[in-house]
Amino acid sequence: PAAARTWNQLSVDGDTSTNDMALILANGLVQNKPIKDHTEEYQLFSAALEYVMIKLAKMIARDGEGATKLIEVLVTGSSSEEQAVQAARSVANSNLVKTAVHGADANWGRILAAVGYSGIDVNPDIVEISFGDLPVLKKNYEVVLDEEKARHVLTQENVLITINLNQGNSSARFWTCDLTKEYVHINASYRS
Repeated sequence: PAAARTWNQLSVDGDTSTNDMALILANGLVQNKPIKDHTEEYQLFSAALEYVMIKLAKMIARDGEGATKLIEVLVTGSSSEEQAVQAARSVANSNLVKTAVHGADANWGRILAAVGYSGIDVNPDIVEISFGDLPVLKKNYEVVLDEEKARHVLTQENVLITINLNQGNSSARFWTCDLTKEYVHINASYRS
């Protein structure tokens, strides 16, 4: 479950590597009592493990090739967690969103477009979008964008994009990074 909410909600460029994997090993040398499902110990261990995995997932995204920013996409108000993940993944993998964030361009239209083509059932009339705590789009396409404040938020090293679908109570987070000229330079330099 922790891997589903961390490693599986992380993308640098939308591609997957053939050698990506996560392992947790216990060799029993300490001879602790085994942790059993549905116990308080299990809940504590699971919470601690997920906390560490979230930190590591953010570090991986922040350390993406040529990246200058960590982008966290938070989709709220979804009818299901699966749909929230699907929408967040679509936004996080959008090259247009990633380059807009790199250029500190508060282009909410790119975000709404990525949600729209994600394949989820969405009513764009009721979607709301914010950068950090700064609303940029409210229901019924009411644009409340303050360009200067948005530019300030988008120049930070950590950028939070919140998308409220206003269709339910489920949510999901996804982590990615901006797409830069340096990413192209690094990946164009590989030789087989």
